[in-house]
Amino acid sequence: MSEGADKKKNYSADSIQALEGMEHVRMRPSMYIGDVGPRGLHHLVYEVVDNSIDEAMGGHCDTISVTINEDNSITTKDNGRGIPVDLHKKEGVSALQVVMTKIGAGGKFDKDSYKVSGGLHGVGVSCVNALSKHLKATVYRDGKIWEQEYEKGKALYPVKSIGTTKERGTLVTFTPDDSIFTQTVEYSYETLSNRMRELSFLNKGVTISILDKRQKDKDSETGFVGETFYSDEGLREFVKFLDGNREQLTQNIIAIEGEKNGIPVEVAMVYNTSYTENLHSYVNNINTHEGGTHLSGFRRGLTTTLKKYADNSGMLEKLKFEVQGDDFREGLTAIISVKVAEPQFEGQTKTKLGNREVSSAVSQAVSEMLTDYLEEHPDDAKTIVQKVILAAQARHAATKAREMVQRKTVMSIGGLPGKLSDCSEQDPSLCEVFLVEGDSAGGTAKQGRDRNFQAILPLRGKILNVEKAMPHRVFENEEIKNIYTALGVTIGTEEDSKALNIDKLRYHKVVIMCDADVDGSHIETLILTFFYRYMRELIESGHVYIATPPLYLVKKGTKKQYAWDDAERDAIANSYSSGVSIQRYKGLGEMNAEQLWDTTMNPDFRTLRQITIENATEADRIFSMLMGDEVPPRRDFIEKNAVYANIDA
Repeated sequence: MSEGADKKKNYSADSIQALEGMEHVRMRPSMYIGDVGPRGLHHLVYEVVDNSIDEAMGGHCDTISVTINEDNSITTKDNGRGIPVDLHKKEGVSALQVVMTKIGAGGKFDKDSYKVSGGLHGVGVSCVNALSKHLKATVYRDGKIWEQEYEKGKALYPVKSIGTTKERGTLVTFTPDDSIFTQTVEYSYETLSNRMRELSFLNKGVTISILDKRQKDKDSETGFVGETFYSDEGLREFVKFLDGNREQLTQNIIAIEGEKNGIPVEVAMVYNTSYTENLHSYVNNINTHEGGTHLSGFRRGLTTTLKKYADNSGMLEKLKFEVQGDDFREGLTAIISVKVAEPQFEGQTKTKLGNREVSSAVSQAVSEMLTDYLEEHPDDAKTIVQKVILAAQARHAATKAREMVQRKTVMSIGGLPGKLSDCSEQDPSLCEVFLVEGDSAGGTAKQGRDRNFQAILPLRGKILNVEKAMPHRVFENEEIKNIYTALGVTIGTEEDSKALNIDKLRYHKVVIMCDADVDGSHIETLILTFFYRYMRELIESGHVYIATPPLYLVKKGTKKQYAWDDAERDAIANSYSSGVSIQRYKGLGEMNAEQLWDTTMNPDFRTLRQITIENATEADRIFSMLMGDEVPPRRDFIEKNAVYANIDA
């Protein structure tokens, strides 16, 4: 056996490379994990799990578990090779200690240990260690159990052997440092569960389980809330899961898995009867929501191949205008996953792939896959082309509707809808607009607002459900036209109908303010669905918020306090003892202008919930479920999540 081959076989201390110290991690945590809010907190778990996924991608591990403990600490375990524990020659300590205490140290930087690896910035478990009050690493390797503990990234004692074992793998338990994560150290089971499910689809054949010891479940084997994810078919099953609430247009899911130009490419796609395009792309298990070269390669391969087939079929002959790229992707759900040895990321959040060589690899793979599929499935091929023709006709109609909106923006007085009560401030970064349900509440909001920086746009009733509407119907809707013109953004061009000119946004806070009841929640969801499908850049840039008006006013004599839920109401009432009167607000219109300002609009006292997209695939699935045609999954979701919903038969 050659020396190179021998090196590839052995995963030892020599495979671990320490790139730099980690003194700055605790001082500048946002540089390493994005932020110190909920997103950064959950990123700690992803970094540890990424190590286990790397082992799985290398064929060394097939079982991973994540446990949220009662104290909000996290335990992860895998059955991989176990982090090396022997002496690291350069550092003079155990390789385990190097991995845990040196930023950028790990086998993923040694090309002989891992061909590809996850972890967006490669900060690894050492970063997690630095940002934890306490971390304990246990390694099952070479018949022994090894252990080391740390506080705030510093080892408490040298790596030691504490027993023998027949197991192998790595177990890590860490407690996030609440002096750094000051906003919250409470983990969301749903957030972690969604990511574990996603990882199981992206890494077929790997069992990934999650357990929440904070929530009891008498019906489960463990006695706690938990789930186990396993996928045999990978992306095929992922597409089925995402499209579970849509009506499938083609008989089969079109899928490919292979290697092009040394780059592993996996694609799964299906057409449905919706009018939206749902493309989700991954690089080394990282969700690249800003796209990149792999996504552009997919689009090129899809468009070129379908266009050629449609032209040869003669079905486009009667069409009076040219078919465009968007037309081929309407009603398409697709997942593109590539593995790249040295990914280059760019974009605002470093989630856009920049490797040029990936584009042609994906394009070739998709072209070959589609060509074969269309020849073998002529009925599906005909259905797809018919869908493309309908999409082209709808786009043509939508272009005209879009032009009407643009004209209205330019030609109306000041380019603004008549119902808008604008603010006097001209700097968009200081301005906010409230989208208010109904003229009555709109009138109260206009009286209560600060006219200097707060604008009010009343909306009449429930806006159009864009999930079930053709694009030109969306642009023809009066309330939606008013939202576009009030915000000042343009909708796109013939070349890129999805583009939004966010630079023209007139308010950097767009606040949805509805009644705190079922109807209000429905209107909120309709508006959010519209923003997600047609103005996603607003959400991704952090401009969309939901106001939280109080549910109750608790009074005793001259004393009064507002309550936002039943528990808060009861606590206030008990503190007042007897003689308490409680007013339940059924709508914003029941408040006077002063009350609405004090509770919901005053920046000094209000609570705004910022809308974010943590997981694009899950957001896509939930919007299609809530606003689509399928009733049973919507009923199940509402029964599980609703606070005050009354489920009708």
